[in-house]
Amino acid sequence: MSLAVRTEGLVKRYDGTLAVAGVDLEVAAGEIHGLVGPNGAGKTTTLKMLATLLLPTAGRAEVAGADVVREPDAVRRVIGYMPDSFGVYDDMKVWEYLDFFARCYGLPPARRRQMIGDLLELVDLADKREAPVQALSRGMQQRLCLAHTLVHDPSVLLLDEPASGLDPRARVELRELLRELRALGKTILISSHILPELEELCTSVTIIDRGRVLASGRVADIEARLRAGAVLRTRVLGDEPAIAAAAAFFTADPTVVAVERHDDGWLELAFRGDDAESAALLARAVGSGHSIATYARAASDLEELFLQVTAREAAGDDAGQTPTEGAR
Repeated sequence: MSLAVRTEGLVKRYDGTLAVAGVDLEVAAGEIHGLVGPNGAGKTTTLKMLATLLLPTAGRAEVAGADVVREPDAVRRVIGYMPDSFGVYDDMKVWEYLDFFARCYGLPPARRRQMIGDLLELVDLADKREAPVQALSRGMQQRLCLAHTLVHDPSVLLLDEPASGLDPRARVELRELLRELRALGKTILISSHILPELEELCTSVTIIDRGRVLASGRVADIEARLRAGAVLRTRVLGDEPAIAAAAAFFTADPTVVAVERHDDGWLELAFRGDDAESAALLARAVGSGHSIATYARAASDLEELFLQVTAREAAGDDAGQTPTEGAR
């Protein structure tokens, strides 16, 4: 697996305050990886170190194989960084804004003209080419700022709270744009405290709180590590006696720990077993004459996982235990 971002024991202190406490992070090339955590968790500080804007107090960090401390210029050539609070030059037109940053990267005039046209098409601002930047909506300015991170065609994008302050339509547009950038081969590391936004977008996540990594990986993998078993949701067809009989059947099965009944024939099964055993349970239920309309493993959403992970960490701290490491 080729890694676009890797950190080992990354630490940042500010005048005695520990902002990032030994972060270990791996982001595979081509991923959209979310940094999940509340405000003050250390997400922005981590991104700034990866962007070579802050020097780590300890530990190592690499972007596209280049060390952020020893090879900062090499890192800057391959990253596009979008801060949580960005600046735009109000007295410029949209195309002038992109041209300015392209000049900063030393792009020749012919390449700048082509690049500006391509980027404005990509972020759906081609019809705003001659518009003053100050006349753009918040969502349009956000897309323009994202475009300016792309002027030198970086392979890795570091985006800090890019959906902050956007209305629902603008968030959807931004989400689709980021998916398109991934399809173009970009690796995207994105931070947010808006968990539903990351859940719909990211291929993998890292949960961070108080400067520490609590869990990292694909949402389904984190869920599997947190739970001894799983929750199966099934809907039984039939009248009340038929539903009660199915509930009794599942309750008696050795792979089912508990059964919870809901309206309209829905049952939730606390299940202890793997996928093969889940399939076997379904086969036994159907073979016993129960009419099963729906049967699936219930997926945790990102918000639920975040609450589970942080609750475990808080419980460990209260008990005087060391920080969670098994899910890193």
